[in-house]
Amino acid sequence: MTKRLISASSPALATALLLAAGRGERMRPLTDGTPKPLLPVRGQPLMQWAMQGLQRGGVSHLVINTAWLGEQIPQRFGAVFETDGQVPVHLHYSQEGVDFGGALETAGGIARALPQLADVFWVAAGDVFAPDFVFAPEAYERFNASPQLAHIWLVPNPEHNLSGDFGLSADGLALNLPKLVVETVADATNVSAVAANQEPPRYTFSTIALYKRAFFEAAWCDIPAGNPAGVKAPLAAMLRAAMDNGAVSASLYSGAWTDVGTPERLAQLNVT
Repeated sequence: MTKRLISASSPALATALLLAAGRGERMRPLTDGTPKPLLPVRGQPLMQWAMQGLQRGGVSHLVINTAWLGEQIPQRFGAVFETDGQVPVHLHYSQEGVDFGGALETAGGIARALPQLADVFWVAAGDVFAPDFVFAPEAYERFNASPQLAHIWLVPNPEHNLSGDFGLSADGLALNLPKLVVETVADATNVSAVAANQEPPRYTFSTIALYKRAFFEAAWCDIPAGNPAGVKAPLAAMLRAAMDNGAVSASLYSGAWTDVGTPERLAQLNVT
């Protein structure tokens, strides 16, 4: 990996990226006039829960990527995010909508933001509610010292993803398991039973992760840093290839977690 020289006058590099660029099609009509990460959850914008968690974890520079109605996000949060008793977080924006007319998907968006990011950085999603997740500095340092390129957090499978995404080995590596084929069954209980009988168990990717810059360099990612061409690319294929090479570690998270993908899930959060 090429060493980057940073002068004292260089802007500080961010140790976290918050994904907030998606259209939120399944949330319509709620997202016709409001970006999904700004929809209110328990008295504040959904994305603010992740911002507060990152702030408690010591993140002082955060990049937020935007696209759909993206101008509303910097209008809402400005250049500095402040919470009583916490160090202010300096906000930087990767404006995919302004630059390319739309979101670049996860890998494309991370590649676009890469020049603003440190060699190791958190990624969280602005449309996921995980208020108790701890963005621990110890986890950051442990991952930094490890040989892995990514560390992902897995959660028990929710009802909308009963077959899960990835496995977890006994020594803490994420596993790229063959796609689970479930024949048509009468109800979700049967689907859950079929998934539970698979070996090893499968879990859902929470979207919360730590990554190294090296994961987005030529050996793994063919998008140049900064993504000058605006390439749209998902992350799953990259993660699966890295898992096949033992380069992705994982942890289980059992706290409150909701992928706020439908109006019904949003409404449920606001009545509990």
